[in-house]
Amino acid sequence: MREESKKGKMTVAEAGRKGGKKTASTHGKEFYEEIGRKGGEKISAKRGPEFYSEIGSKGGSQRAKQH
Repeated sequence: MREESKKGKMTVAEAGRKGGKKTASTHGKEFYEEIGRKGGEKISAKRGPEFYSEIGSKGGSQRAKQH
């Protein structure tokens, strides 16, 4: 695509990055901590402790392979 025809347009990635930065500057660190906590509680209630045990084991075994 020629440069003249792209003027004033942005990619999806650029738009996402711009929106993420705006959200971060508007809401701050606490906002992300809160939504992360809520999401973790929801998954924990839905899948139970076995889910976290399983993904922890998978992560540990992958990490061991790297070293």
